[in-house]
Amino acid sequence: MKFRRQSREELSVNVTPLIDVVFLLLIFFMVSTTFTKESRLAVELPKATGEASESLADQIEVVINKDGQYTVNQRVLINSQIATLKRAVEQLSKGKNDLPFIVTADAKTPHEYVVRAMDVAGQLGYQKLSITTQRTEAE
Repeated sequence: MKFRRQSREELSVNVTPLIDVVFLLLIFFMVSTTFTKESRLAVELPKATGEASESLADQIEVVINKDGQYTVNQRVLINSQIATLKRAVEQLSKGKNDLPFIVTADAKTPHEYVVRAMDVAGQLGYQKLSITTQRTEAE
């Protein structure tokens, strides 16, 4: 007896709905996930315990108050723009960039203004950059 083989239909799985669901989940997670984590650090700056250095006659001293107002060698600048600070330092130094460059900032001064002063020193080629600190009360 000869049995005839039954023809089988090819089985196929339709994956289109599966792909649609995966893409929808991917889009959902991409939209709802935050990739940046903001954190704030409480920074307490140290106080210096070293000896005070002697004051030199030829130096560039930039003092920054809590409002970001610059004073270069006891001369108050008209604004706190980087170009104004650069021009004042160039006029006082007369092109001599081997002078000590001292930055003194109030404790409540925004960091931006201190970085601006340091940037001006770097642009003008100063290599002797100092940042002043307070002495501790115990001394």
